Amino acid sequence: MVLAAGAGVRFARGGEGPHKLLVPWRGRPLVVWAIEAAVSAAVGPVWVVDGAADLSGVVPEGVSVLHNSRWEEGQATSLQVAIEAARRAGLDAVVVGLADQPSIPPSAWEAVASSEASIAVATYDGQRRNPVRLSAAVWDLLPTAGDEGARSVVRRRPELVEEVPCEGDPTDIDTREDLVRWS
Repeated sequence: MVLAAGAGVRFARGGEGPHKLLVPWRGRPLVVWAIEAAVSAAVGPVWVVDGAADLSGVVPEGVSVLHNSRWEEGQATSLQVAIEAARRAGLDAVVVGLADQPSIPPSAWEAVASSEASIAVATYDGQRRNPVRLSAAVWDLLPTAGDEGARSVVRRRPELVEEVPCEGDPTDIDTREDLVRWS
């Protein structure tokens, strides 16, 4: 699951143009990097949850777009769209990443997916970031509203969490300055 529904408000401040996920980064739309890493990891079907921007024009063939009509209510609603799709597909776990983290390689997705923990969190130099593997056993614990995904469960239920050391760079592209800095 690649969560890509937000408005990109910090990026849009003071500028016009396309949604941040459609802005070129190293020659391709920003969102494509995260999607391609998830696809290359080959850990299961890849779904992109969109909302504020229609991403269907840049999503590669074989990747499904799930639209979150409640995207303005926060990240938890996008996570719930993804979880509902996983339930319908009969999956026993999902791996969730964010569309604005273009330097997370397929190996991070693979490492997190291979965990047997209820919640597996990628770490980079000891810092918890994405992607995160969520087993079906924790789906009912996830928030249904607000701008926080699995972090609240990670805080409340640390005994369910395994940290998985990963290679890559989990930097988010949140502003136009970030786009220039990390290009």
